[in-house]
Amino acid sequence: MPAPSLQAPAAVVMVRPHRFTPNPETAADNAFQAPPAGPPDETARRAHAEVSEAAARLQAAGVRVHLFEDDGRQHTPDSVFPNNWFSTHAGGHVALYPMYAASRRRERRADVVELLKREYRVQDVIDYSGLEQDGCFLEGTGAMVLDHVARVAYTACSNRADPVALERFCTHFNYEPMAFATQDAAGRPCYHTNVMLCVGTDFALGGFFLITNPGRRAAVQERLCESGRVLIELDAAQIGDFAGNALELSGQGGARLLALSERACASLTRAQKALIERSATLLPLAVPTIEQAGGSVRCMLAGIHLARRSAAAPYPAPPNRNFLEQIAA
Repeated sequence: MPAPSLQAPAAVVMVRPHRFTPNPETAADNAFQAPPAGPPDETARRAHAEVSEAAARLQAAGVRVHLFEDDGRQHTPDSVFPNNWFSTHAGGHVALYPMYAASRRRERRADVVELLKREYRVQDVIDYSGLEQDGCFLEGTGAMVLDHVARVAYTACSNRADPVALERFCTHFNYEPMAFATQDAAGRPCYHTNVMLCVGTDFALGGFFLITNPGRRAAVQERLCESGRVLIELDAAQIGDFAGNALELSGQGGARLLALSERACASLTRAQKALIERSATLLPLAVPTIEQAGGSVRCMLAGIHLARRSAAAPYPAPPNRNFLEQIAA
């Protein structure tokens, strides 16, 4: 059985949308987003089916999936991406994040937090959402790609990753902030770090060419190598196909899996797949409709890095009184 990995959670939260549509409010700074294809009802039906199938495949691979429903009545078109509004951390810590788009602020759900408290050992919940009133945003593990072992928060600067919020998170959760500017061929920054970087236990997939400052690019690569990762460099086409938007998970018996989309997996070269498969099994999931919203598989999975509560043992019955009297005699 493989050794447990702090980097690869064995459980995730997912949200299944009933009225999915790409969010027009987020299109301005999300270069990965595409206009809806087809009638709204058909788009919603396909998205519902894709999340259902993805959850089933993850469960079949041994990942514990907590699947929540979104009926769409709150108008939360991006609810399928819960990793942006909360994260969990070893030691029993949960963070709630300030969201850039007003429609995304409605995604925060008390029932998700209550499930975490009920099923896992939660010591505290740190809520940064009040920073929204100050125009200060940090969209969770979309804005930050966390190295849970070396305690580094890799962060592409954007509208959705404010340096003040990043510093507060890193101070509270004991991470080293490593921020950098990015730019694609059209001069646009990456809206989220997790579309250009994936940090696994033994490897890191990255579109390092997007980091504009050569010295900073070298520093990020060096930091990843120092932590023992093999670097797998992705090109612009692969980034566009969401190859950076993947998440390493622990499945049956602790076996490591790399969850990513079928589109992302198809874009990887044979050599890149071989490097990944030294330590993790590729688990491609079909989510073409979800990807119209500008996110892919990693965005759909909020990893749970908390200790699970064991089933409550029955309270022991009081000892037999006669037995106690015999001892006393």
